[in-house]
Amino acid sequence: MILPSPQQLRYLAALADHGHFGRAAAACAVTQSTLSAGLLALERQLDAALIERGTSKRPVFTPTGLEVVARARVALAALEAVAESASAGRDPLAGPLRLGVIPTIGPFLLPRLMPALRAAFPRLKLYLREDMTERLMAQLDAGKLDLLLLALPCDCAAAEVEPIGHDPFLLALPPGHRLASQPEVRLCALAGETVLLLEDGHCLRAQAQEACGLPRGLSAHEGFAATSLHTLVQMVAGGLGVTLLPRLAAEGGVLAGTELVLRPLVADAAGEAVPARTLALAWRPRSPRAGAFRDLARAIAQRLEPAAPD
Repeated sequence: MILPSPQQLRYLAALADHGHFGRAAAACAVTQSTLSAGLLALERQLDAALIERGTSKRPVFTPTGLEVVARARVALAALEAVAESASAGRDPLAGPLRLGVIPTIGPFLLPRLMPALRAAFPRLKLYLREDMTERLMAQLDAGKLDLLLLALPCDCAAAEVEPIGHDPFLLALPPGHRLASQPEVRLCALAGETVLLLEDGHCLRAQAQEACGLPRGLSAHEGFAATSLHTLVQMVAGGLGVTLLPRLAAEGGVLAGTELVLRPLVADAAGEAVPARTLALAWRPRSPRAGAFRDLARAIAQRLEPAAPD
């Protein structure tokens, strides 16, 4: 039996990713004719039709083709792990590292983190991808990313996770709000308030609701959910309600240009945890670079000491 080559599997996966022969060829740095010829050769080797040859400009995969695409991704990830194993034996924190980061962390942590990482690991080349948790997890599983910087809790059971620090929630208020005069705000004081949150799909929305145990009397301005923390801040500045912000974002300048007031949130009862999310690194189970990723987690944790809020 003649086995498919890694290049043929890359052509197939790229076509599935891009849905266009020309774009798939560009992603593989080959001509379109080379990619098409490689896929035809693959079909002959497997003695199976993988792509419907019709009038549609967009490639349509046969049921067999879809199954082969899924297995091709697994095979390519395994081949990359072979190369990673060799690299890890030499210097696991040298060379390229594809890091995925969520939007509620990246803009606020990376500017202060990147210089420190460059100094600590001068041979490390970080390639960054910002996206929401669900899509980053899919890319990690497919072998397109090596490491994720995300916030817990989230649906990341398929990955190995290393917590690196806590990120408490702060209450952002308009300056004349009734709670602005208090040095700290208990969760029960939010009852009856319109608390603005990010739209569905952002893990921060669920984290804020879960970590803060939002009271039943809480109302949410569902018709005006925000797509980013910066938009959320502007909505509060416009008098539409109050919001919960991670301290990381507050220290990262998300309130710039506004007069909003920040107040720490405290639990309703003594002994209860301060409302917070947990920052963490995540990678594929059994990754040969797992030890290096834990070293990187410790290095990041050392640089997460928060500044005192205003």
